[in-house]
Parts: sequence; structure tokens; C-alpha cells
Amino acid sequence: MTRLWDKGNPLDEHILKFTAGEDHHLDKRLVPYDIRGSVAHVRMLAKQGLVKKEDCKLICTGLEALGLEHQQGEWSIGLEDEDVHTALESRLIDRIGPAGGRAHLGRSRNDQVLTAIRLYLKDALGFLAEGAANVAYALDRLAHRQGEIQLPGYSHMQPAMPSSVGLWASGWATEFRDDEEGLTSAVRRADINPLGSAAGYGPAGLELDRDVTRDELGFSRNHEPVTAVQISRGKAEATVVFEISLLLGDLGRLASDLLLFYTKEFGFVSLSEKITTGSSIMPQKRNPDVFELVRSAPAVGMGALMEVSSITKSLGSGYQRDLQRLKAPLFRSIDLAEDTALIMSHALEGVQFQADRIVLGEELLAAERASQLALKKGIPFREAYRTIAAELNGKLET
Repeated sequence: MTRLWDKGNPLDEHILKFTAGEDHHLDKRLVPYDIRGSVAHVRMLAKQGLVKKEDCKLICTGLEALGLEHQQGEWSIGLEDEDVHTALESRLIDRIGPAGGRAHLGRSRNDQVLTAIRLYLKDALGFLAEGAANVAYALDRLAHRQGEIQLPGYSHMQPAMPSSVGLWASGWATEFRDDEEGLTSAVRRADINPLGSAAGYGPAGLELDRDVTRDELGFSRNHEPVTAVQISRGKAEATVVFEISLLLGDLGRLASDLLLFYTKEFGFVSLSEKITTGSSIMPQKRNPDVFELVRSAPAVGMGALMEVSSITKSLGSGYQRDLQRLKAPLFRSIDLAEDTALIMSHALEGVQFQADRIVLGEELLAAERASQLALKKGIPFREAYRTIAAELNGKLET
């Protein structure tokens, strides 16, 4: 095993374990994206006459075969590989010979990994936006099934004004569609081609055509000047995790509503037995664990946002190894958001509002009565407000 930076000197195994960190686990999801970036780069090198066409064909065919084998579980990235880049290049050289070592001409791991991450983020944001939309659709279906049922509207956790299941569900659906839009717009910082910037100062005297890799990889533009590429590190990641934290926040707040409505004291909703669990000691319990876990998800998302935002806070220009630590919170938050949105859209199908348990008190009409009194009597609203308040207080005292 020869790592990309290896000059023939042995590396202390403790140093390897620490510096590789979690990359050999985390980079599993980057394999297809690293291959796409490498194929585009090598084709560009061939077009520029920097790599022979026959070598280009060997490299591209070999990388695609390695990608398929990885997908089928025939090989995995190990600690000795350090990361996806060494894992692929070393296996490529084993497969096709010295030509495999030509793929890295004019490239650094710095622009290589950023290319893979940005390609991955573009796909991940699409999946996350779809997840937010699916929660909105599930709420639409709930409103369609039971939208006419009256529901108290609350402020400060106190009964406020009349509402309905339809109004409640449509309000949440609107915000999940807003989350969908936010996640879709977050692609802007990921949709920039870093290939050709190498270690942040260009490809060391080579004439590369960055437009070729931009177009093949589907980026909207090249990241220029090359020094901006490494300075930008963490911004796309923070943007994505910020939008994820907003989605998780909405999911958590929706879960809080449902948990309150499911209490015996409220009893506004029943939950299908298929989506509740039980107690190991209390036979009567049907626990809404799924919504409790959804409610806690925003805390994990905010933790990831703090990590991502803090890692780059004090860095100067140019690549720093600190940036490696961006992957774990980024990937963790993406996985959490995808799983949480999926389970919420699924669990909402098991929510049933119980009209016979929902009672709207007379006080919910107080604001409407005050407005009508002001219009009918031609008096200021504040006077009408106090009149209705006094009337209600008198009834309460009685």
C-alpha cells in the first residue's frame, strides 16, 4: 500500500490512525463521486494532450469497474488506505499498471476531495428537499382526511382562537415546502467546480481546461481565482447544515404538537399501534417513541452546525488539515435529516384526530366577539376588548 503522499518513509501507526481519523469509514459514500471527478479530470488531461488517449481509456474503464465492485461489496476502504483517493488509485494501479498513476497529474487531494464532496452535496440536497416535500404531502393527506375537524388554536400554551385540523396541517405543510425551497437553494455554494485549483494555487505549470471538467461534471461555473477554493471551505457545508437545522427544527416542533395532542389529558389524536412501542413494566403503555426521537433531532442538527461553523472560524487562507473534520458533522446531519423526514412522513399516516375528544370553549370566540362589538356599537376596539374581558372574567368568578 502506497499512499498518495508516500515518499518511502514508514509512518508511525499511531500517527496514521489519528490523522486518518474516520475518513476510511466516511469516504464510503464518496467513492462514486470521486470516480466521476477522476474520470472527468483524466478526459480533460487527454483532451489537452497531457495523457495518452489509450491511457485515458484504461484509467476510465478501470475506475468504472472499481466503482461497480465497490457497490457490490467486493472491496472497501481500510485504515491502511487512509481515504477514498488512495484506495482508488492504489487499486487502479494494481488493475491497469503504471498508467493508473497518471490520473493525479495536475491535481491535489485538496481539489479532488472537494470535487467529490460538492458532487455528493448536490445529490444529497435533492434527496433532502424531496424528504421535506414528502412530509408536506403527508400533511396534505391528513388535512384531506380530517381537515373539517375543529381544533383549538393555542398561544403561550393556552387556548387562543378556533382553528381546525386542516388549518393546523396546512400551516405545517407550508413550512415544510419552505424547507424544501431552502434546501434546493443551498446548492449554490456546492455548484462550483474546484477541479484545477489543485492545492489552492493552480496546477503547477500545466495548461488545464477547467471548462471541460465543469461541463462534464455539471457544475454551473468554475471556482475562481484558484486561491478562493480553499478559503471557501466550510461555507457550502455550513449552508447545508444550516438548512438541515431549519428542517429538523420544523420536524421537532411538529412532533411536539403531536406529543401534546397524544397525552391522555388532551386525547386529540390516537396513534396506530404500528407506530407506538410499549413499556417493559407497565402493560397499559403505548409510547410515542418515534415522535420523541424526532423532537430531539434538532439538538443533534444544531450540534453539527456548531461543529461545522467552528472548525473554519480561525483558519487562515490555504488548505489546513482541520478541514478534514468537516465531513463527520456534515454527513451525520444529512443522514439524520433524511431519516427523520422519512419517518415523519411515514408516521403521519398513523395519526388520527378524535373529534369526540376535542372541545372548543366559549373563550375561543372572545377576539371575534370583541371585533363584532366594536363594529356594532361603533366603539374603539380597546373598549370592546375590555368589555368582553370583563364579561368573561365575571363568568369565571361566578
